[in-house]
Amino acid sequence: MPFIYPRTTHFSDTDAAGVVFFANYLSICHEAYEEALSASGIDLKSFFADNGVVVPIAKSEAEYLRPIACGDKLGISVRAKSLSENSFEIRYEITRLGPPAKCAARIRTEHVCIDSASRARRALPPALAQWVASSGS
Repeated sequence: MPFIYPRTTHFSDTDAAGVVFFANYLSICHEAYEEALSASGIDLKSFFADNGVVVPIAKSEAEYLRPIACGDKLGISVRAKSLSENSFEIRYEITRLGPPAKCAARIRTEHVCIDSASRARRALPPALAQWVASSGS
């Protein structure tokens, strides 16, 4: 079952047309990612600290289906899937809650685990690998 992150759209998320600026969809999704990690018991302070391993986003794609405005209530689903021993994807679905509830966007990010000094790929840390394995079901 995916993690669902509830969120209200803020004025700072929007552009001059009064809808969420396209790049802010990724920021909103990253918030949901952080909350999903935290809810699984991963300590964010140590996860995002440089402990010899970093997990940057290597690719992102987005499909914008309908506008989101300031004050809209959202539910962001977060589903991870392993791609290899050192990479994974996260699929987000941003739903503008109703009535009626409507899917507003689908976002996908690919993450790769690398050594922070050499930049060589390395296996996901155990806690992250466990999160990936459990969050897709």
